Amino acid sequence: MAHQVASRLDLSRTLLSILLTVFGVVVPLAAGLLDAAGRQTQTAPPETGIVGTWQGTLHIPRGQDVRTVAQVTESSAGDLKVILYNVDQSGQGIPATRASFQNGVFTYWVQFVDNTFEGKMSADGKSISGTWSQEPLSLPLVLERATPETAWTIPAAPAKMPPMDAGADPSFGLATIKPSKPDESGKLVNMRGSHLTTQNTTLMDLITFAYDVQQRQVLGGPKWISSDKFDVAGESDTPGSPNTDQLRTMLRKLLADRFQLKCHPETKEMSAYLLMVGKSGPKMEKGDPNGRPAFFSRQFGVVIVTNATMADLARALQGGTLDRPVLDETSLQGRWNFTLKWTPDESQFGGRFVPPPSDAADAPPPIFTAIQEQIGLRLETGKPQVPVIVLDHVEQPSAN
Repeated sequence: MAHQVASRLDLSRTLLSILLTVFGVVVPLAAGLLDAAGRQTQTAPPETGIVGTWQGTLHIPRGQDVRTVAQVTESSAGDLKVILYNVDQSGQGIPATRASFQNGVFTYWVQFVDNTFEGKMSADGKSISGTWSQEPLSLPLVLERATPETAWTIPAAPAKMPPMDAGADPSFGLATIKPSKPDESGKLVNMRGSHLTTQNTTLMDLITFAYDVQQRQVLGGPKWISSDKFDVAGESDTPGSPNTDQLRTMLRKLLADRFQLKCHPETKEMSAYLLMVGKSGPKMEKGDPNGRPAFFSRQFGVVIVTNATMADLARALQGGTLDRPVLDETSLQGRWNFTLKWTPDESQFGGRFVPPPSDAADAPPPIFTAIQEQIGLRLETGKPQVPVIVLDHVEQPSAN
């Protein structure tokens, strides 16, 4: 996942006291002159603006306290910009998607992690008391206005690895493959810089990612490719951070070398979903045209997406969510940001994460309805010609 790093801005302001001296001259009716002087001190009104640095501690139930910092700036047009930091974990700033300050109420929303905050500023302008929310948690949070003396130190952001040369043809110079722990749960595929890490992944998982297909598009092979699980760790032999296509190439080479995988492409008519634009048009926000796609999910049925093309979305939907291939038929160009919330059914996620029936009025709709209502797209069923990968030969992985 890609994040933007913001420079720390110290925009705290010090309250000023203005001393006003008033001289009064009294001329009594009786003879003589009496001079009297009076002094009165008036304090400037309390700070009421939101611009500045705010900080507070989240107390996580049965977890570690989290110190959070919100740096708030304002454009010449009056728009607020908020950069959030977790100072105990990373110097990487996360920009809020939306922020406002009206009638003393400060709110922000971070789409990437679906995190919100809403709080009321105190009369003296020194604190904001409110609620921090990120499903399934909703916690009280008090933000204090930081001064140069009280501001927490934000650690330096990690150095960002430059991208790999677009014309490079990388391989994994070093790679280990070992069986996953029997009691290990979940699944992870992560590429950070030049390092690939997977946990609890089957060979089928690796093939579908390497060849950009859904499980139904992989034909042939022994049963163990979908049952035996492996942890993979590898490092590129080429400087720089690989793009998605280069990573797929690296993984294909690794599968050929360590699993002796041999395969060939074909096309086959099969049942698939066609991703299309809805009647009312797309309801998504434009993303960063140069940003990397990121999909973030804390629970099944909720996904937060940034900088994704429609092809990225089709891959994500077929890559474990839906039970058949998904083809992009939207003709939409560019990258998009959106949040999708739905109630999974037995046809999704292999039927393993179906929630119990709910009569709640705010329960998310099924995925087909959610896609139409929330992002302005639709899924239709069809039987097109679909690219497939035919496995000719595969073996258990060779020793490290």
